[in-house]
Amino acid sequence: MIELLAPAGDIEKLKFALLYGADAVYIGGQNFSLRANAKNFSLEDIKEAVEFAHSLNKRVYVTVNIVFHDEDLSGLEQYLKELSLIKVDAIIVSDFYVIKLIEDKKIPLEVHVSTQASTLNSAAAKFYQKHGVKRIVLAREASKENIQKIKEKTGLDLECFVHGAMCTSISGRCVLSNSLTNRDANRGGCAQICRWTFQSENKPVFSMTSKDLNMVAHIESMIDIGVNSFKVEGRMRGIYYIATVIISYRKMIDKVLNHTLTIEDQQHYLKVLNRVANRESKDQFYKNFPDETDQYFLGREEVSNQDFLGLVLDYDEEHKIALIEQRNYFKVGDIVEFFGPNLEVSEYQIQEIQDEKGTKIEVANHPNMIVRLPIGFKVQKYDMMRIKMFDK
Repeated sequence: MIELLAPAGDIEKLKFALLYGADAVYIGGQNFSLRANAKNFSLEDIKEAVEFAHSLNKRVYVTVNIVFHDEDLSGLEQYLKELSLIKVDAIIVSDFYVIKLIEDKKIPLEVHVSTQASTLNSAAAKFYQKHGVKRIVLAREASKENIQKIKEKTGLDLECFVHGAMCTSISGRCVLSNSLTNRDANRGGCAQICRWTFQSENKPVFSMTSKDLNMVAHIESMIDIGVNSFKVEGRMRGIYYIATVIISYRKMIDKVLNHTLTIEDQQHYLKVLNRVANRESKDQFYKNFPDETDQYFLGREEVSNQDFLGLVLDYDEEHKIALIEQRNYFKVGDIVEFFGPNLEVSEYQIQEIQDEKGTKIEVANHPNMIVRLPIGFKVQKYDMMRIKMFDK
């Protein structure tokens, strides 16, 4: 099985991730999860998420991956039992105590070991396997050789990150946030100190930031060596980023499996993915140990992406009019693109914009305003409108 695994910071993001091609999503509960600044999911939210995913024959994994202190253990056993009753497909853990608790109490939950456990060798993987673990989320620092050896010696399901932010420390084992802001990085409060810029008197600005991860060039290789799940980072990202990244990897994975992926395909999706991000990306540890070209040492500029113009809310087939929720400025005469779960990229020049009452206007320039666009081809709810990216 080859799985595309997407992040989801809330119910809306979860739906977009699954509709745009993810086979599974990983989410955090309101407790015991490493993304405390995400909205995260209550137990009722998790139940809704599972019901929606299962209606599409897709899966939901819940992160229970903080490093536990004694005061964090209160309520853990009951929470795990609730997740089991909700029928989440697996939990992702880093602290061995959680694995042992599930084993001892015979709680019927599939366990995946988090990247926070920094697994980079087959001996550790075998240890987890003896305690019922079904999958290892390998450390972001895993090389091709590491992955091959662990797969050969264990046969475990292996999950690897393929896209998104890197951690300056080894898979999140960092206390910079604790030291400088008193926010515990390993209990969900990371302040991302490594992305700060620093300057001392008469010295240039510097940072510790890693460039993002991008494995477009290695998908086929990763499948060949036994990677089962391709994981995208980004529970804090918006729906446009998630939709664009997931649909791009979906198409590439499917082309690999159908033996139709070309160099031209890779180059195209690499351009798309680089455009939707606001940092440069590299393949990091997979082929070689990173060097100075894989880092930002002298600062960087992160420009907010303004390509996402609107979200399709509905389409009137009789009158061929799309109802659009505006996300960024657009005007009559602009050349745009529509894309979606069931819509190939379709170019369109805006001929007319109407407000909600049908009055013609020249520009859509108010955030989240609802407008009507006469469009000759069919679009659907959840489709997106963006700036025309590239000339064909």
